[in-house]
Amino acid sequence: MDKKTKVMIPCLLLAAICSSVFSDIWKATVVKNIDALVESCVVIPCSFSHTGGNLPTPRLRAMWHYKDRSPDTKGNNIYHDDSTMILDNFKGRTRMLGHLGQNNCTLEITDVKNHDNGPFCFRVELVRTEDNEPTKDKFSFVEDCAELNMIPTPPEPTLIHPKSVSQGEPYTVICSVIHTCPTHVPELTWNLKTSGVILYQREIHSGKMETLSILTFIAEVKDDNSELTCTAEFSRQQKASSTVRLSVTRIESYNHIIIPSAVGIGIALLFGILCIFMAKKYKNRIAELQNQDGTMWNRLSRLSRRGRH
Repeated sequence: MDKKTKVMIPCLLLAAICSSVFSDIWKATVVKNIDALVESCVVIPCSFSHTGGNLPTPRLRAMWHYKDRSPDTKGNNIYHDDSTMILDNFKGRTRMLGHLGQNNCTLEITDVKNHDNGPFCFRVELVRTEDNEPTKDKFSFVEDCAELNMIPTPPEPTLIHPKSVSQGEPYTVICSVIHTCPTHVPELTWNLKTSGVILYQREIHSGKMETLSILTFIAEVKDDNSELTCTAEFSRQQKASSTVRLSVTRIESYNHIIIPSAVGIGIALLFGILCIFMAKKYKNRIAELQNQDGTMWNRLSRLSRRGRH
C-alpha cells in the first residue's frame, strides 16, 4: 500500500462518519409566514428529521405549542397526541395531516380565529413502545416556528379575459383565487350556465395554493355588454366575487343587399335570354311567311300568262 493510499483511507472513514452523524440531526422545515382566512382553515406544511433513524409513527409523539411556552404544561399546546393537553379553544380544530413515520409534521387548523396568529412551534418525542413513555430523545424546533397572517375577509377572484372577440368565436375567461387550505378548496361558480368549464388546482409554492376555473363559450351578439361574474365560496360559506363586462364585435352581413341584387340580375338575364329567343323565333317565322307569299305570287303570274295565250 503506497503512502497516498494510506492517507486517503482515514479521510474516507472520517467522511463516512461525519455523513452519518449529520444526516441524523434534529431539523424542521416549516413555512414561517402563511396567510389564514378568519373562519376558514389553514394548512401549515412541515417536515422534520431526528436522531432516532427510521421509526414508525407509533414510536413518535407530536405536538404543536406556542413559542416560548413549555409544551409539557397543559394549556400551552394547540395540538397534542393527548387531547387533554390541548388548549380548550383549539380542541377539535387541529389535526396532523402527515405521517410522523414519514417525517411529515403538517398541521391543519380549522375555524380559524382572529387571535390564532401564533407563532406555533413543532415538537417531537421518541417514545417507548411498551408504555408509550417519552425517552430522552425529544426536541422543540423553536427556531422554525410558523406565524399566521390573519385575513379578515375572503380575497376577490382574479379574472383573465380578452378585451374583445368577434361574434361566433370562442370566448375564454379564467377565474382564479389564492388560498392556504388544500383540504377545503374554494368552490368557483359562474353566473352563466354552460358545460364548458374546466377546474384546476396547482401549488404556487409551499403553503399557498391556487384554484382555477376556465370558462369557454361561443360569443353571440346578445352577449355584448353583458356581465360575467365568478364567485369564490370558501368554508363557512364565505363568498367573494369579481365581474367583467363582455365585449362582442358584430360581424356585418350584406345578405340583405346581395340576395335581392342577385335575384334581380338573375331575372333580368332570364328575361333577356327569353326575349332573344322569342325575337329569333319570330324572325324565322316572318321569313317563312315571306317565302310562302313569294311562291304563291309566282304561281298566279304563270297562270295569268297561260290564260292570255
